[in-house]
Amino acid sequence: MTDSGKTAHIQRFGRHGVWGWFGRFSPDEAREIERLGYGTIWLGGSPKHLGPIRKVLDATENITVATGIVNIWNTDAAAIADEFHELDRDFPGRFYLGIGAGHPEATAEYRKPYEAVGEYLDVLDEKNVPTERRVLAALGPKMLRLSADRALGAHPYLTPPAHTAIARETLGEDVLLAPEHKVVLDTDPQAARAVGRPPVDQPYLHLRNYTSNLKRLGWTDDDIANGGSDALIDALVAHGDAASIRKQVDEHLAAGADHVAIQVLGDGSPIDQLTAIISAGA
Repeated sequence: MTDSGKTAHIQRFGRHGVWGWFGRFSPDEAREIERLGYGTIWLGGSPKHLGPIRKVLDATENITVATGIVNIWNTDAAAIADEFHELDRDFPGRFYLGIGAGHPEATAEYRKPYEAVGEYLDVLDEKNVPTERRVLAALGPKMLRLSADRALGAHPYLTPPAHTAIARETLGEDVLLAPEHKVVLDTDPQAARAVGRPPVDQPYLHLRNYTSNLKRLGWTDDDIANGGSDALIDALVAHGDAASIRKQVDEHLAAGADHVAIQVLGDGSPIDQLTAIISAGA
């Protein structure tokens, strides 16, 4: 694919997207996210099939929808490829397949992720899932390079802007870089950390892939222990008023990201927070 062709796919994601677990968004919320001007809805949680994706696509008109991610250990590559083609037939050009290798602590069958992801991609190749419609979960340099070679690009999760800068240097240009970033709309730092710390600590600060990545960025065992230091939580969970949060998530764009996927933490509908954040840049 030409660089101009890749650029068109990258632009489909928009500059800002919304990240949520499968089932997080009702049809009405998905429509409102699209109306607000977000470019992509990311759905995570390692689904074994793409039924929830269809519901979001059906509820919306044009917004891009992507998995963040399908876990290669519990989803058959050939079956997922068939579902991809069914979705692309019914919603042409709107769905992007994000895949990843999960974590050794969470999967009994886990083996070397680089080779396993490569084999999964081989099946997607055989089943004619286009390279430019695939995105890889990637943190370290090997997986980042694989995402540049065999997918549209990378979807790093739980990463600060410092990682984004390193990832862009590794990926080169004309490769999608779409990190996720968590947010809590609260001007009280202690209250915001009380919301943000638990979903960072459990499970991520107990998963080797994430802790190794944080240590590569200079964070210490003390930062990672006991639920995460305030400094680490603040780096991974943007908080403050809407303008401050918008500035924090946009640091990823300044560091070289094409797109940032905003995950609103806390109970209840995320729409009010998403409205405030997107409006802060207007």
